[in-house]
Amino acid sequence: MDTPARILIIKLSALGNVVLSLGPFAAIRAHHPNAEITVLTTPAYAGWLANAPWFDHVIRDGRPPWWDFRGMMRLRRTLRAQGFDRVYDLQTSGRSSRYFRFFPRDARPEWCGIAAGCSHPHRMPPGTWMHDIDRQYAQLAVAGITERAPVDLSWSSGDVARFDLPERFALLVPGSSAHRPGKRWPVARYGELAGILRARGIVPVVAGTRDEAPLGAAILAVTPGAIDLTGQTTLPELTELTRLAVCAIGNDTGPMHLAAAAGCPSVVLFSRDSDPALCAPRGRWVRTLRESDLAQLSLQAVTDALPDLDCAALQAPTT
Repeated sequence: MDTPARILIIKLSALGNVVLSLGPFAAIRAHHPNAEITVLTTPAYAGWLANAPWFDHVIRDGRPPWWDFRGMMRLRRTLRAQGFDRVYDLQTSGRSSRYFRFFPRDARPEWCGIAAGCSHPHRMPPGTWMHDIDRQYAQLAVAGITERAPVDLSWSSGDVARFDLPERFALLVPGSSAHRPGKRWPVARYGELAGILRARGIVPVVAGTRDEAPLGAAILAVTPGAIDLTGQTTLPELTELTRLAVCAIGNDTGPMHLAAAAGCPSVVLFSRDSDPALCAPRGRWVRTLRESDLAQLSLQAVTDALPDLDCAALQAPTT
């Protein structure tokens, strides 16, 4: 099929993975300018992506467990009713690949992904490793999309005036997936880093989810002059904060991907739990530090990696 009229893009989660797909989303739209494009995503990102310029429709996938037969059948009916001509499965997980089987064998849409039997399979050669963004573009090339697209977050903007933030502030992102504590630099170090920033005339602002509020409280206990916004920001507001911040420092977690993509100078901390060569945030100014055990990553190493916060040239895009 040369010109699919109705396209589905699958990208379920998590925030960092969704941000790494912003360029591929734009590339798909540029390649199919007249198509009706729907994105299938989880409720956490549905409202946010509904404002993106690449999609005409958003379908929410609550990811019902496999034993929830009624839930799975509802999702199956929803997808089959849309009459999709092509599917770009950018999630490429076991779950999203099973959705290929939702469609009858004699009426399956063209499918770009890793599902067995799909029309445009992307198979990584054994032993081949590449960054997730590069992997997605390699997958799209199988379906004829060879041009990359710039990441544009101009559509994601929130009013942050209610936070009454100072002119110069830095974002601290001390959280990460709760089930992967090894990805977190000790919160006490973030507290010390907040004190160093304060001494340089930069107010530390802690960002994170509601569940990460104890981390914000721990940082404020060390540096009372910090500001805790954990659990208080929407994704559009968080995007706007990253545009205004002089820099962002945090673990390998979704908000750091958002910060980097929005152009905020970013220092991202990695442990043995994840490999920056495969999943580091990408943006205008990104530095990564990796220590097998983040408890062994020194405060000095992090402060040494900070940008020159008084350098006006920092605002110029890098190549």
